[in-house]
Amino acid sequence: MKAKMFVTPLLAAAALCTSLTALAGGVADSPAGNPVTRWNAVAIQVLPVDPGLVMDSRAFAIVHAAIHDAVNGVERRYQPYTIELSYPSASVDAAIATAARDTLVALSPSQSTTVEIAYAATLLGIPDGAAKQAGIELGHRSAEANLARRVGDGADTAGGPPYVPNGEPGDYDFTSPFDKPPFGPVALFPGWGNVTPFGVEALDHRLPGPLALTSRDYARDFKLLKSIGRNDSSVRTAQQTDLAMFWFEFSPMGWNRIANTLLRQERTDVWRSARIMALVNFALADGYITGFAEKYRHRFWRPTTAIRAADRDGNPATDADKNWTPLQAPAFFTPPVPDYPSTHTVLGAAAAEVLIQNFGDRMRFDVVSTTLPGAARTFQSLSDAAHENGMSRVYGGIHFLHAVKEGCRQGKSVGRVVSQLLAPARDGKAAQNNGAGPVKSKLCVHGLTP
Repeated sequence: MKAKMFVTPLLAAAALCTSLTALAGGVADSPAGNPVTRWNAVAIQVLPVDPGLVMDSRAFAIVHAAIHDAVNGVERRYQPYTIELSYPSASVDAAIATAARDTLVALSPSQSTTVEIAYAATLLGIPDGAAKQAGIELGHRSAEANLARRVGDGADTAGGPPYVPNGEPGDYDFTSPFDKPPFGPVALFPGWGNVTPFGVEALDHRLPGPLALTSRDYARDFKLLKSIGRNDSSVRTAQQTDLAMFWFEFSPMGWNRIANTLLRQERTDVWRSARIMALVNFALADGYITGFAEKYRHRFWRPTTAIRAADRDGNPATDADKNWTPLQAPAFFTPPVPDYPSTHTVLGAAAAEVLIQNFGDRMRFDVVSTTLPGAARTFQSLSDAAHENGMSRVYGGIHFLHAVKEGCRQGKSVGRVVSQLLAPARDGKAAQNNGAGPVKSKLCVHGLTP
């Protein structure tokens, strides 16, 4: 069964958050950067619309794999991902634009007009001649190879088989508004964990599982979430409520925007930009794949179900509240997938770890959000941003703290492995932190407390 059949009602629900065509806010109108960051901004604009949700992570990764291979087809500074090409006289701008254009049109057909306009404008700025034509041919070949590589990767069938709750305590059950028409009942992409990863072995990133329902640790997490995550919480601060909203936007576009900001801020060259952006998106895509594999392996219930059904969990330290609801806001809802792990946290940690391994942790940067318009956050480190991103799910009442901690651990593991890919061509060693060697980050070490 095709994955898209399960996405239509979710796209309607996502409209509660914001117009997806505006999700590139802050990037498309920012300083130009280089051709990699400019085409990343186009991708941020169109991919959340089509293919949208979860599937956009795969599309981002394909687009940036094609850009990386195209750039290194002009001059090989890093190992290629899919295809080794050699067009030494080609225009880099034309190669990047064509690789991006071809993949974006293929992966986001409903947005092809936007892509074609950007492509035509780019080609107009490149002098006609042999270099331009060589760049166009190089871009076509890179895009074709990277699109072909993903044929049959499992994405087309990841929408099934349909999830069926078993009704047992601890088992994930559908949550509002996805428990009834017009949105459900539906659980998103039960088969996404079977999609072929871009850079990791999924089995290497398995997690031990959620806390036992009868354990003290579960009762502790339960009480914390019940108190701080409820809609009318007297414990959650106004800032924590804002953080729940600020970080709610879908992870691929949020962390692409952060990566784009850092590349422009650091004036990173085209070759290194292409590599880093490819690795960030491999990590985001693989974060979803490994995270969803664990979600549907463990099938752990969401807090809203757990709190309302606590009289059936066998733990005398948990009390049921049949009317409990998480944070309620126009741009906020419980995503229709199991609790453990928090893939929002997985993706943030995976992307942050790639960036840490390339820039170091101590980076001052600003972040804006499309789900809390007008707000901006300034960070002094990538690990702080990733921790805040994860904790936002606890503040909103949609993930237990254990799911966030384990999500951070899984994401860091994915990001660390992906960081070793696409090594410099000169010596075959990973280009971490601009050649300075592996970085010992503080990611998942501190900060994961309310």
